[in-house]
Amino acid sequence: MGGLFQRGQRLMAPGSDIQPEHLLLGSGSPRRRELLQALGLRFEVVSPDVAEHYPEGLAGSAITDYLCELKARAVPFDKKPGKLLLTADTIVWHQGEVLEKPEGPEQAREALRSLSGNWHEVITSVCFLGHWGMQTLHEITRVKFAPLSESEIEAYVATGLPLDKAGAYGIQEWIGLIGVEAIEGSYTNVVGLPTHLVYKTLKRLASRGF
Repeated sequence: MGGLFQRGQRLMAPGSDIQPEHLLLGSGSPRRRELLQALGLRFEVVSPDVAEHYPEGLAGSAITDYLCELKARAVPFDKKPGKLLLTADTIVWHQGEVLEKPEGPEQAREALRSLSGNWHEVITSVCFLGHWGMQTLHEITRVKFAPLSESEIEAYVATGLPLDKAGAYGIQEWIGLIGVEAIEGSYTNVVGLPTHLVYKTLKRLASRGF
C-alpha cells in the first residue's frame, strides 16, 4: 500500500509557491491581514499616511484604482528584486455614488436604509508594486440586501461595527448574515480583498520572478 505522496513529490506549505522574499501590505485593515494570512503568506504591515481624496469626475473602479495607487506611492519602498508591495482600496458604489465609511451612527443608519432591498456594487482595487513597476487590478461584486427593518438596522448600528466600514456594513458580520440575500462575484472582495485575484496575480509574478 502506497503512502499519501508518491516518490519525487514534495509537501508544499500553503502559500509557499506565491511567497515573495519580502511582502509588504500597505493597509491597516485587519480583514485584509486575515485574508492574506489565510492564503498562507508571510508579510509585514505598514499603514500609508495619506489623505484618501480623489479627483472629481472619477466613478466606480476609477476611484479605487486611483486610491490604491496613491497609497502605494505613499509607502517608503525599496524596489529590489524579491520585494513586493501590495495596497488595496474598497468602496461601496450605490446609485451612482460612493457610500463612504459613516462618520457617526446617523450616517450609518442612512447608508443601511439606502442599501435595504436594493442591489449595490462592492469594488476593490489591488495595486502590486515591484522592481519591474506597478500593476493595478480591480474586482467588482454585486450584492443584494433584503429589506431591513428599522429594529434590525438599529441593532446593528448599536454595536458600533458599521463605523469603520465602507457602506456601513461587514458582510461577515450579523447584518450580512441576516440581510445579504444574493451575491454575484467574489465574496472575499466584499470582505475587503479579492483573494482569488491576489493569488492568481502572485502566481503569475512568481513564475517570472518577483
